[in-house]
Amino acid sequence: MSNRAKQRNRDKKRQQDASAANRAANPDKFKSNNVISGRKKPNPDAWNKKYTVDPNKRQMGRSAAKRRQEAAKEAKEQSGNITSSQYAKNQSGGTTAHKESHIKARGGLLRYPLEAMTDITDYLQIDITKYQTVKEVSQSGGIVGSAGSRQLSKRSRVPGGLTTQSLVNKGTVLLQIPAQVQDGNAASYGESNMNSIVGAAVGGVADMMRGVGDKAGQGDFQGAFQEGGKAFNNAMASSGLGVDAAKDLITKKLATSAVGVFGGNVSVNQLLARENGQVLNPNMELLFNGPTLRNFRFSFKMTPRSQKEAEQCKLIIRTFKMNMAPKVTSGEGASLFLNTPNVFELRYKTGYRNHPFLHKFKQCFLTDISVNYTGEGVYATYENREPISMIMDLTFKELEPIYDTDYFDERGYDLDDTVGY
Repeated sequence: MSNRAKQRNRDKKRQQDASAANRAANPDKFKSNNVISGRKKPNPDAWNKKYTVDPNKRQMGRSAAKRRQEAAKEAKEQSGNITSSQYAKNQSGGTTAHKESHIKARGGLLRYPLEAMTDITDYLQIDITKYQTVKEVSQSGGIVGSAGSRQLSKRSRVPGGLTTQSLVNKGTVLLQIPAQVQDGNAASYGESNMNSIVGAAVGGVADMMRGVGDKAGQGDFQGAFQEGGKAFNNAMASSGLGVDAAKDLITKKLATSAVGVFGGNVSVNQLLARENGQVLNPNMELLFNGPTLRNFRFSFKMTPRSQKEAEQCKLIIRTFKMNMAPKVTSGEGASLFLNTPNVFELRYKTGYRNHPFLHKFKQCFLTDISVNYTGEGVYATYENREPISMIMDLTFKELEPIYDTDYFDERGYDLDDTVGY
């Protein structure tokens, strides 16, 4: 035995002898009934106590795992099954309110392709932003929008780095210039017909109503009657019709109306053409009806060359689908209202600057998206099941028409050197 072991045995024997001498000198202190008299007695109900454990929070140990299972089972019983109307509802509201409370803006940058786009290449930048109502963007604060209120800002920053999540309510997507780049502007026009008789009658009725109204307001009812007759004579004179011709036309109009009661489809022009070989001059003219809204359809073929690029393609498709979807309002049960989806701001860019030639856009809604996951006409995937080729078709529609003021600045000069909108 080593000297160190011998020394440990001597120290242990010395402690035992000291303890025995202490017990012999104080027998009352070390009675068996008083061994735990000074200690706190254990709670007999401690083992039956039911602990509340969050089933989503990681716990350690067997007992904690058992309590976690019991808590999860109790939560399932309170929530009901998946077909129950109370399934997964919290105390503060329904499932919609619970989901909406966790939906927050998640920005970032997504791009395809990764290597082809540099600081000097041309590309299409699509920014996602929340929709602002007409009242919010109107200069007067009313519910009627102001012309040019949906214009885009002159500059748009490109965020750095790539995100590994889809974009929600904000963010930027960079795509290559599509194969077909075109724009189109249109206005709505319509034909208008008004013969001389109708024109004279409209003018005469307007004059008669003004004259009769003035006289009637003065209490001169006889003068009002005279003003009505005077306006009628002026209308007949301006139409170029004599009394006999006017009677003849009135007779033909009454005849066509009488025949129409029996199902006949005869017009005054048909009677005039059959009798005299003439028709009323329609004074046809093309009149402006109003502006139109522009549509833009893009087709992007995506052929990922790496797993990272395939992930970007998936996130881009998911981002467009999510941000074009209507937003459900919070509340229990059926939603009474739906919020407007997000808007998209499109820009052709060269590096970090706007494209110096191609056309511009106003704020747009994404009205349609379709994705063909067999871009080469056959289903084929990589090892991680990403399609080798996809074709994504996007259709955008602008929120407001194009006006002449969109081409000029506040001083009346050209706003830019591009082809415009």
